[in-house]
Amino acid sequence: MERIAINKLKKWKESPLRKPLIMRGARQVGKTWIVKKFAEIYYPNNWVYINFEEEKTLQSIFEDDFDIHRILTTIELRKGCEINESTLLIFDEIQVALRGVMSLKYFCENKRQQPIIAAGSLLGISMHTDDSFPVGKVDFLDLYPMSFREFLMANGKQKWIDIIDNKKWDLLVVIRDQIQMMLRQYYYVGGMPEVVDTYIRTGNMEEVRNVQNNILNAYVADFSKHAPSKEVSRIRMIWDSIVGQLSKENKKFLYNVLREGARAKEFELAIEWLVDAGLIYKVKRTKSGELPLNAFEDFGTFKLFMLDIGLLCALAKVSSTILTEGDSLFSTFKGALTEQFVCQQLWNSVDLLYYWSAENSQGEIDFLVQKDQKVIPIEVKAEENLKAKSLRFFVGKYKGLHGIRFSMADYREQDWMTNIPLYSVLG
Repeated sequence: MERIAINKLKKWKESPLRKPLIMRGARQVGKTWIVKKFAEIYYPNNWVYINFEEEKTLQSIFEDDFDIHRILTTIELRKGCEINESTLLIFDEIQVALRGVMSLKYFCENKRQQPIIAAGSLLGISMHTDDSFPVGKVDFLDLYPMSFREFLMANGKQKWIDIIDNKKWDLLVVIRDQIQMMLRQYYYVGGMPEVVDTYIRTGNMEEVRNVQNNILNAYVADFSKHAPSKEVSRIRMIWDSIVGQLSKENKKFLYNVLREGARAKEFELAIEWLVDAGLIYKVKRTKSGELPLNAFEDFGTFKLFMLDIGLLCALAKVSSTILTEGDSLFSTFKGALTEQFVCQQLWNSVDLLYYWSAENSQGEIDFLVQKDQKVIPIEVKAEENLKAKSLRFFVGKYKGLHGIRFSMADYREQDWMTNIPLYSVLG
């Protein structure tokens, strides 16, 4: 499988301003595979891999001091290798090593030329208990589940990707039925690398669901293992409510869905824990379509989406028969899946992602994107519905904007709005 993040790692390698890199991401999104693949391609026979969960004798290597010469000598002796200034060091599960994250500051200050990639779950890195975080001394690369583009690449559909990238809409119509089916498959399988690999190797949707359930069970186990004990039950309540929250016509997160009389202050720490762990996306409301969007942020109103659309299907126990029977089986939930899909494709490719709703609740824009100092209002439709009253109103209210509608209809250009097929949203 190919991952676009390898190209970002290549740019990091070539940068004259390179610092130690922290690759962040939720568990199971493929961090270890990517850094090893990158090492094989760009540092052949000159890289050292340390998994601090497995190398227990090295977990205390940073505990006494940050003497870089001592640290490198210890690694050489332990791994039976030689390390020079062009050797790539990979510190996997770095959050397990006491003061491991902090050590990157001293590598940056005292041995900047040494290429280092530290990988770890967001769960550990964002909540590490070191004395301080190496602010300004590290680069970051966030990794997410495989996008629809990467899913097509994994399935050998590079020609389809080229057609979409080159905006050959007339040719896209020719393969419409095939790519729509592939989109349905992505809805069900999602982008977790092990799940995608299982799907490609076996084609067995029961096996796919088993792997998804194992990942979900591991996440739930992490709640009790890593979260503050007083927050565990609240975290579980929020996690279990996401399917129901997204199934509503108005997908704004409502605390009273959790329990009658629930208040924001009871659950805000639990929500932020899930955000910090990388398990949910929090899309906040903005009150305006003007730049910058975060200047008009409504801090108390938001939507929550899952890390991955396939895991959302697994959590909702959506049957694999959606691949053949389609809309008839999930007429209510298809709107939730479609918004989840678009959110997941946009999350890592835009500067800011919000949504907008009118103060009187009459009208909503599913997503507002800020990218390259432009605001782009986006409406999401699960079918070929071409009505866009809210989008038209919004574009009329904020002059100079051009709306985007993602739907199952073919490409269509108008003076105020462009309709783009959902299956061409590649991420």
